[in-house]
Amino acid sequence: MIKTIAKATLAVNEVLHIKKSRIQNGTGKQRICIVTGIHGDELEGQYLVWLLEHYLQEHIDQLDGTVDIYPALNPMGIDSITRGIPQFDLDMNRIFPGNPNGTMMEAISASIIEDLQGADICIDIHSSNIYLQELPQIRMSVPTMETLLPYGKLLNVDFIWVHESATVLESTLAHSLNSIGTKTLVVEMGVGMRITQAYGKQLFDGILNLMQALDMWHGEVPAVREPIVSLDGAVEFLNSDAAGIFVPAVSFGTMVQSGDHIGDILNTLDGSIAASIHANCDGLLFTLREYPVVYGGSLLGRILKQTDGKAANAV
Repeated sequence: MIKTIAKATLAVNEVLHIKKSRIQNGTGKQRICIVTGIHGDELEGQYLVWLLEHYLQEHIDQLDGTVDIYPALNPMGIDSITRGIPQFDLDMNRIFPGNPNGTMMEAISASIIEDLQGADICIDIHSSNIYLQELPQIRMSVPTMETLLPYGKLLNVDFIWVHESATVLESTLAHSLNSIGTKTLVVEMGVGMRITQAYGKQLFDGILNLMQALDMWHGEVPAVREPIVSLDGAVEFLNSDAAGIFVPAVSFGTMVQSGDHIGDILNTLDGSIAASIHANCDGLLFTLREYPVVYGGSLLGRILKQTDGKAANAV
């Protein structure tokens, strides 16, 4: 069933519709919400929700509960490949929980919160930007860790990064929902403006695993991985100290050792190597620069530090 959860009148006799697809079967009361498309240049979630909807429709008899899929909270952004809301110069993930009596986008945001509220769990799917590639990971704040971590471990991601609360913006969808008791997990994976099919399939398996744990899915579930869980202090950043073209020398998602050659910054004017980048610790390279043009200070990668084979500060 397709339902419009919010709409607004636009210029030139057009109407903005925010829609969801509801897949429902059986007598189960559990409800899970899958949200993506808040940022129009983050497309990894598009393939995932297609996989999920297609599979659930074909195996509807195995479902006992409700799955609500919100594929495009920012449809104008997706249509125009724009991160924010076109013409309004707004990041949609900075105006929640909205205001039903506010501006057009504040009212739409309030309607979205109202529709999501009360779900047993919500999964908010994001991609990285066009500059960085990310392993499938969940990010959560320290205050929500006790509640959310057991669910996050079921989602088949590689890594769960627990941030200090100061790094989590209060105006995001996830923070707004968690604040009113609707458990919400933020997933980040892949790279902006692209679809990594393997990551979509990986999270698809995780969602089925989570649904099985909620006793709302009675079909087959593939084996899922145990994620590394770490606090902020276990993450080391690799930044460029020169301008040029970054060419990586390692594979993304691999284990590296301190001193390993990560890549080079090339000076295309004189044919020299402006800087050679090396790992500053042992660990998992879970973020790697995708867009090659860099400047001094540009983020090149992130490494999850390892101590005696285990993540430092792991929970």
